[in-house]
Amino acid sequence: MMKFRSKLLFAILSLLIFLIVILGVFLVQLINNHNRDIFYNNNQKQVVNIAEYIESNGGMENVLNDKEGLSSLNLVMSSLTLVSSNGEILYMANPPEIIAQERHEAYVTSLPKIKGNEHEKIKGGLNLFYFWYPIYTEHEKLEGYVVLTSELPDILQLEDNTWFLLLGVLAISLVIIMIITLKISNRFTKPIEAATNTAIELAKGNFRARIYENPTDETRTLSKSLNILARNLQEMETTKEMQQDRLSTLIENIPSGVLVIDSKGFITLMNKSYKKMFRVNASDFLYKLYYEALTFNEVIQLIEEIFMTEKSIKKQMVLSLLIERKHFVVYGAPIISNADEWKGIVLVFHDITELKKLEQVRQDFVANVSHELRTPITSIKGFSETILDSDLKDEKMMREFLTIILNESNRLQVLIQELLELSKIEKQEFTLSLTRLDINSLILEIGAMFSRKVEKKNIELTIHQSPSQLMVNGDSNRLKQIFINLISNAIKYTPENGKVDVLISEDGPFAVVEVKDSGIGIEQNELPRIFERFYRVDRARSRDSGGTGLGLAIAKHLVEAHNGHIFVKSKIGQGTSFIVKFKKTT
Repeated sequence: MMKFRSKLLFAILSLLIFLIVILGVFLVQLINNHNRDIFYNNNQKQVVNIAEYIESNGGMENVLNDKEGLSSLNLVMSSLTLVSSNGEILYMANPPEIIAQERHEAYVTSLPKIKGNEHEKIKGGLNLFYFWYPIYTEHEKLEGYVVLTSELPDILQLEDNTWFLLLGVLAISLVIIMIITLKISNRFTKPIEAATNTAIELAKGNFRARIYENPTDETRTLSKSLNILARNLQEMETTKEMQQDRLSTLIENIPSGVLVIDSKGFITLMNKSYKKMFRVNASDFLYKLYYEALTFNEVIQLIEEIFMTEKSIKKQMVLSLLIERKHFVVYGAPIISNADEWKGIVLVFHDITELKKLEQVRQDFVANVSHELRTPITSIKGFSETILDSDLKDEKMMREFLTIILNESNRLQVLIQELLELSKIEKQEFTLSLTRLDINSLILEIGAMFSRKVEKKNIELTIHQSPSQLMVNGDSNRLKQIFINLISNAIKYTPENGKVDVLISEDGPFAVVEVKDSGIGIEQNELPRIFERFYRVDRARSRDSGGTGLGLAIAKHLVEAHNGHIFVKSKIGQGTSFIVKFKKTT
C-alpha cells in the first residue's frame, strides 16, 4: 500500500510542477512581450508625432531656423536625428553613448533605405533600437526623415527580475504543494486500504466483515456501500421481484402505447394505453404474429427493419383510426440481453396529434403577425424614403405623406397593444374585477360614445332596452371593451344610411345582448373562423378600415372569462348579428 501511496504522491507532484512551470513560463513570456510592445509602440508614436510637428510647422528647414522649433526638438529625451532626403544629417541631439558617433551617423543615414520596416535593432549585440518616419512637404515631396534612437536596458532588467520571481514562487509552491499532497494522500489511501481488506473478507464469504464508517471522511460512501453489500446479498431475490412488479406497473400506466414482440415475431405484451389508443382487445393481439395482428403497413415495415438491422429506429407516422387520422412518434428498439442474446422488440407509440395541431396554430399565428407588422412598416419606410428623396419645400406633399406615416404608426401601435392585451387575457393569472351591474345602463353608456361616428356615416344606431333591469356579475371595463368592439365593427361594415340595432333581452337565466347590423354580411363557410386571430373575411377592406384582426378574438376570450357565450349569425347582403349571453344575478 505504501508503494501505491508513493506513486500517487509522485504523480500529483509531477503534474502540479509541470502545470506551474508551463503557466509561469507562459506568463513571463506574455509580460515580456507586452513590455516590448509598449516600448516599440511608444517610440513609434513619438517619432510619428515629431514628423507631424515638423510638417505642420513648414518642414525641417523652417523648424531648424526657428528658435522655438529648435527648443521643442531639444525637449526630446531620446537621441534625435534629422536626415535630408539625400542622406545629409541636418540635426542631431543626444547621440547614444554605447556606440561610436561615426557608426551612429552611418547607421542613421542608411536606415531610410530599408524597405518594409519602421524600426531596426543595431547589429553587434547592443540593445539599441532605431525608429524613423518620413517627412513630406506640403506638395507631397519627400523632404527627409526623423530618426529616434532608444535603448532597452530597463525592460531587460525587468525581464530578469520576472524570471527570478518565477523561480522563487515555484520553489515556495513546491514546498506547500508537497505538504498538502502528502496529507491528502494519507487521508485517502488509509481508508482505501481498510476497504480493500474488507472486500477480500467479503469475497471469502465472511459477510460479517465491516469497515469503520467515518462521518467526516470523503470515502464514507465507499465504507457505507461495502457494509450494505453483505446485507443486500440476502435481499437480492426479493428486490428483483419488487423491481419486476414496478416495471409491470410502469408499463401498464404510462400514457404511451407499448407493444412487445418476442424473437419469433409473436406479440407478448400490450399495455392499457395501446388498447385505448387503437381501440383493440388484448385477445385479438397477444401471442399472435405481428404481421397477422397489426393492420398498419408502416408499423409492420418498421418492425421488419428493426429485425434486419438490430438497431433502434424512430419514425413519425400518420395512422388512420376509423374516421380520424392521428399523428404518432413510433420508437422501436431491439431487446438484447447482457449475453448478446436476441430477446425481441419493444415499440412505443407517442400520440402527438395535439402537438401537431398546436404547431400548425403557432405557425399560422407567426405568419399572420409577420404579415400584419410588415404592411405598416413597409408603408412607413416607403413614404419616409419618398420624403427624403423629394423636394422638402413641397409642404402639401410633406403633410400628406406625414399624415400617412402617422396613420400607419397609429395602426402599428394599436396592433401591438391588442397583441399584448390578448396575451394578457390568455394568461392563467388573468383576473376580473367583478361587480354587480345593469346591462341596460352599460349599453346606453357605450352607445353615447358612437354618436359622432354614426352621424358621420348617417347610420341609425338604436338601442332596444329590456323592460326590466338585467343584473350580471362582470368587470365593467372588460364588458365595455367587448361591446365597444362589436358595435364598432357593426358601424365599420355597415354602408352609409344603414342601420345598427342593439337588442337587450333575457332568455331564462341569461341576459342576452344582440348587436345587429345591415352591413355586407359574411359567407357561411367563413363563420367558424371569424374569432381566430388575424382572420378577416375581406382583408383589404378590413385593413383599410383600420382593423387589426384581433378584436373579435379578444372579445371571445373576455366573454368566456365571464363564463358567457358568444354566437354569430350572418347572411350575405342582409347583415350580421353577434349574440352575447351572460348569466343573470339577482
